[in-house]
Amino acid sequence: MNKKMTASRVVATHEDTIIDIVKKQHTYFKSSKTRSYQSRIESLNRLKSALVKYQDKLNQALKQDLGKPEFEAYLTETGFTLHEITVTKKKLKRWMRPKRVPTSLLAQPGRSQICYSPLGVNLIISPYNYPINLTFSPLIAAIAAGNTAVLKTSEMTPACSSVIHELISEHFPPEHIAHIEGEVRETTILLQQKFDHIFFTGSPRVGSIIMSAAAKQLTPVTLELGGKSPCIVHEDANLDIAAKRIVNGKFLNAGQTCVAPDYLLVHKNIKEALLAKLKERIVEVYGENPIHSPDYGRIINQAHFERITGLIDPEKVVVGGQSNPDELYIAPTVTHDVNLTDKVMSEEIFGPVLPVLEYTSLHEVHETIDQLPHWPLACYLYTEDAGIQNELIDTIQFGGACINNCVFHLANHHLPFGGVGQSGMGSYHGLHGFECFSHKKAVLRSTTLFDIPLAYPPYGNKIKFLKKIMR
Repeated sequence: MNKKMTASRVVATHEDTIIDIVKKQHTYFKSSKTRSYQSRIESLNRLKSALVKYQDKLNQALKQDLGKPEFEAYLTETGFTLHEITVTKKKLKRWMRPKRVPTSLLAQPGRSQICYSPLGVNLIISPYNYPINLTFSPLIAAIAAGNTAVLKTSEMTPACSSVIHELISEHFPPEHIAHIEGEVRETTILLQQKFDHIFFTGSPRVGSIIMSAAAKQLTPVTLELGGKSPCIVHEDANLDIAAKRIVNGKFLNAGQTCVAPDYLLVHKNIKEALLAKLKERIVEVYGENPIHSPDYGRIINQAHFERITGLIDPEKVVVGGQSNPDELYIAPTVTHDVNLTDKVMSEEIFGPVLPVLEYTSLHEVHETIDQLPHWPLACYLYTEDAGIQNELIDTIQFGGACINNCVFHLANHHLPFGGVGQSGMGSYHGLHGFECFSHKKAVLRSTTLFDIPLAYPPYGNKIKFLKKIMR
């Protein structure tokens, strides 16, 4: 990094500059330059070209910050966002069209529409665990909906933030899309500005701070948070498939995934068999000593390393448990005989530690989930019994779910992604992202060719007709 680039980023985080950027974005948005279909498509094409151009730099930065292998980086970060742009471009014209809806008899004569209008100037705050995906996926939706955006990336991923800053600065004017680096001070300054919408991905603790700051200016928020996502393995589950998919979902990105299975609830009758298969699968995927695996990532920083290792009870380890602070490495770890009073069950793990609890009845499953403090962002269920599948989907509160899989509901852009309660509010991806960054305007178009006098005074005995209409 040269001195000139460093200096420009220091200036970019100065309070006066942040205020100026937000002010200019409001002016730019009011100019209507972001609203046309053509301008949105041009911006999406520009972003796609930039991501392709910077792909190698982004991969290197992801390796530097998180130890991500190239395949994983493409699957969950750069490739994911490129595909999101492709889908958005293909569907955008259809999404932008006003939607005809029925018109009630009372509102006649007329026709009714829902028209999509951009929200305006958006603040997008992204986390460290998927710094490319969780910065650019909401940005794609914001651009598609005709908005401007200010991006604030995590200080925990300096290499990724540096590349993102370079990419955005080269391809977009700051009055349209701007990127702010920095730490708590810069975020605090941003939250003091007037935005039309704040989109935040991160922890429930920080989410409450964001929401509190937004409330002072009545700024609407979308919060993508987290929680302890259960993975239920019933006694009729295909254990070979379950072990393969659970290991993949849990240890992707070294467990630093908001929708990773946080803990297993395993039927007592198949617990030992599943533990054996999990151990076998971990060795098969990452080798006897995963620290040498080219396909296994690292923990983001020392503080999180110490937090996660502090959750491991050595006496309950089935596989893994090893760590190396110099490399920020924690082995894929499975623990058993866990109960709700154990420290590992007191918070979202957000790391490569998988505690296993057992159950004998579905009542115990509900009881366990209900005793934990947050509604889960995700829920996973392995069973061949359609009745059990439907019963648990209907009665467990969660953001999104997979039956006989983990994490991959995020790969379907037709599904909304978001939490519920303390795991978040609002959703995005595909059409749902376009709608997240749009306001749905209700429009009634009434004809002047004729008129119905029912609603006008004098009312006389019109109420008998009104009661027939409004019963």
